[in-house]
Amino acid sequence: MNRSRPFVVVTSSFPIRNDGSEAAGSFVADLVAALAESVSVRVVAPGSEERRDPWSPGVEVFRYAAPEQPLSTLKPWRPADLGWILRVLRSGAAMTRAAVADDGDAILALWGLPCGEWARRAAAPRNVPYSVWLLGSDVWSLGRVPVLRGMLSRVIRGAKRAYADGYQLGEDAKQLSGRPIAFLPSTREVAPADTSAPRVAPPYRLLFLGRWHPNKGIDLLLDALALLTDADWARIERIEIQGGGPLDALVRERAERLRTAGRRVEVGGFLDKPAAAAAFARSDWLLLPSRIESIPVVFSDAMKLGRPIVSMPVGDLPRLLAERDVGVLAADVSATAFADALHTALASSAAARVEALRASALPFSLRDSIVPEILAGRP
Repeated sequence: MNRSRPFVVVTSSFPIRNDGSEAAGSFVADLVAALAESVSVRVVAPGSEERRDPWSPGVEVFRYAAPEQPLSTLKPWRPADLGWILRVLRSGAAMTRAAVADDGDAILALWGLPCGEWARRAAAPRNVPYSVWLLGSDVWSLGRVPVLRGMLSRVIRGAKRAYADGYQLGEDAKQLSGRPIAFLPSTREVAPADTSAPRVAPPYRLLFLGRWHPNKGIDLLLDALALLTDADWARIERIEIQGGGPLDALVRERAERLRTAGRRVEVGGFLDKPAAAAAFARSDWLLLPSRIESIPVVFSDAMKLGRPIVSMPVGDLPRLLAERDVGVLAADVSATAFADALHTALASSAAARVEALRASALPFSLRDSIVPEILAGRP
């Protein structure tokens, strides 16, 4: 394959520290590595300052200046944040133009805003096609702001291909833009730390792995754990809570309260990809208590690593659980309903779902499903 014309990936999610705090960044890094097996890749990504860095054979990173905290946390009504927002917008647009230059083959924007707008502006004068991959934060958050809604719609309509990492998200993006949106799940390469299956019967080991943020429902999980009976806890060997975020103090205080009551709860921190795989390997069930969700990366991790889930009925998770028996779905989004779902899971066999999990993992293959679709967006 001709690798001379670079494929440009424009993203706000790419590793800087590689400490596990950049979950989406881990996915994008894996995607870039898979793309680089076929084409040369230039990645436009955040950094401490504008610079160009070699990343790996066939991959060069064009860093734009960005703050240490996630861009989604910046608030324009705060003077310091407004300064960073303006700097990011200028720097990101400039580095995207530099990466596309005169030899760019095609552009993939991850995600809709601002990366999709940078891609659209860089592509037009150079007659280079671009594709855009949408997240829930694009459509369900930024898409509700009138000015940004119009900008996002323009980005989607101008793209050669438009993707969403969830079924309902794709339908909502279609309503916003007036064009079909293809489903393409965000997923990452994750190798099993061992090949053991989950346990056939309790006591089980449970895992929460994600941001400690209200959207991810970590507080609902802690409320649900407090509702479990002594009989339920007799079926639990331990619960691991891994991750980090704005609810750090609440998580640690509530977990300590459970431990004082004799409950086996362990609290850790952010995990890099090997450590996350090891956490899956020593667990039997993944817990997804989110209030709002599309298809989280840890869902595909669980499918690939053969771990069933206990989930809130949000986003595409009810559809995914209905298609195959890969877990237990709560009746509604509440601590009581999640406690009931945990009770059901603890009384069932985690190992009985292994074949269904294996079949559900196939659409999440980077090399077999996702990379071929993305490269089809080239000229």
